[in-house]
Amino acid sequence: MNIPVDQLENIKQHIQLLAKEYGFQDARISDISTQGYYEKLESWLEEKLHGDMSFFERNQNLRKNPAELHPGTIRVISLRYDYLPEKASFSTPLKNANLANISRYALGRDYHKLMRKKLDRLCKALSEHFQIEEQLDYRVFVDSAPVMESCFAEKSGLGWKGKHTLIINQDAGSWFFLGEIFINLPLPIDAKVEAQCGSCNACINLCPTNAIVKPNKVDATRCISYLTIENKQAIPIELRPQIGNRIYGCDDCQLACPWNRYAQTTLDKDFQPRHNLNDISLLELWQWTQSEFENKLSGNPIRRIGYNSWLRNLAVAIGNGEYSQEAVMALESKKTEANEMVLEHINWAIAQLISRQKTTLNLNNKTQKLINCVTNMLPRDA
Repeated sequence: MNIPVDQLENIKQHIQLLAKEYGFQDARISDISTQGYYEKLESWLEEKLHGDMSFFERNQNLRKNPAELHPGTIRVISLRYDYLPEKASFSTPLKNANLANISRYALGRDYHKLMRKKLDRLCKALSEHFQIEEQLDYRVFVDSAPVMESCFAEKSGLGWKGKHTLIINQDAGSWFFLGEIFINLPLPIDAKVEAQCGSCNACINLCPTNAIVKPNKVDATRCISYLTIENKQAIPIELRPQIGNRIYGCDDCQLACPWNRYAQTTLDKDFQPRHNLNDISLLELWQWTQSEFENKLSGNPIRRIGYNSWLRNLAVAIGNGEYSQEAVMALESKKTEANEMVLEHINWAIAQLISRQKTTLNLNNKTQKLINCVTNMLPRDA
């Protein structure tokens, strides 16, 4: 493609302007080499740390070679889209075990289609502005194909890969989505930035299930996000207490990260909480029928896990909460419609609540006996 170098620089600058116009906060460019990154992925897969996410095992050549995934690709444009809602309400579910704790990216609309449309419009606007429709060839991605997005985001200088494996930007923390444009233009490449986690291990130390087995390596089979979203089987019994009230995903490693003090909230109404998901009780969600689940969560990423996984997650969270007769009765009410997997989690949750009630009663009885004992030892006129 014979485009002058100065025009390529102009095209790059215009891409960054268009990115802001379409709601993205940053756009950076890298080459298409995955060397050094793909080998780490292979090692991770060999260790079976990906659990049942078999899609990581497929199309390895396409993942390794972007030009195989989209012929003619010679550059990758990585874009950042902030999603942290103004009403993130972090402290609300953290302080109250009877409320649902949902990953903040899933409170509003599903980002996949929304971002893909924006990326498509960006590319069309670019080709029209420079009148290069016949020369420009591109393909956009948002978690929609075997793309090593964190590889290209880091190579392009969009941020660095934190010890929790998420991309961190020094001006925006990690509360953002990534999107990519594979393109056939030899655009100027941006420089990679240095990792700035230093000796901080906050994300590792505060992971509820110790899923970050060492810096930059996550055992997905222990990760709450995997267990509540990608996992379609029973949640391991030994990990259920650590899940607490997290019913879809987990934000703990991001909450622990000091760089997120610089995170920017989004004004995008699509990512604001819907159906009060940032402040809603577990029992209220438990009462949703399958049709309510599908209708209320239409256009929300939670819907894709399906109703049975939803009930499974809720049962565990309710079982980790405070004992109440209402909670036990609510769990019992779903037994007739539950499949085998959900029923097992319901029975576990009921057993947890009853055990917790007995412990509380025993503690109360011991306390009362101590009070009586002390009272009996006091002088009669005391």
